[in-house]
Amino acid sequence: MDGYFDDDLIRSVLGGVKTIAVVGASPNPMRPSNNVTEFLVAAGYTVFPVNPGHGGEEIAGRLVYERLADIPEPIDMVDVFRRSEALPALVDEVLALEPRPKALWTQLGVVNGPATDRAAAAGMQVVTDRCPAIEYPRLFHRVARRAPPAPA
Repeated sequence: MDGYFDDDLIRSVLGGVKTIAVVGASPNPMRPSNNVTEFLVAAGYTVFPVNPGHGGEEIAGRLVYERLADIPEPIDMVDVFRRSEALPALVDEVLALEPRPKALWTQLGVVNGPATDRAAAAGMQVVTDRCPAIEYPRLFHRVARRAPPAPA
């Protein structure tokens, strides 16, 4: 599943989801996961930050959950800010969710072909090695209501 993703697929994923779990979201404003979480909230998505070390806290004004299974409503997309080697176990978690999310998105540099192939084989839309905070403005020609802070 690694490699090129056409704009139609990326547009379909970003345009077809309303709820996004950001796995590996950080409360540190210097971390890309924090900026992307803020961007997705500002873009109008319902965002659920997931980080076992910060459960119960808030990131971008949203309650942080320790695990995907703790989120109290269905998730349309899982956006992953974890190391590539963590993807197999995370895909197991994603595939165990009921209902199953429509899409799995892995951030820049997060690539694990066998893991993402399993998600695709289970019927999920999969985008890897991309950032929705880059793709969304590029494909929808608009910016979020409130732009995230520029990375340092």
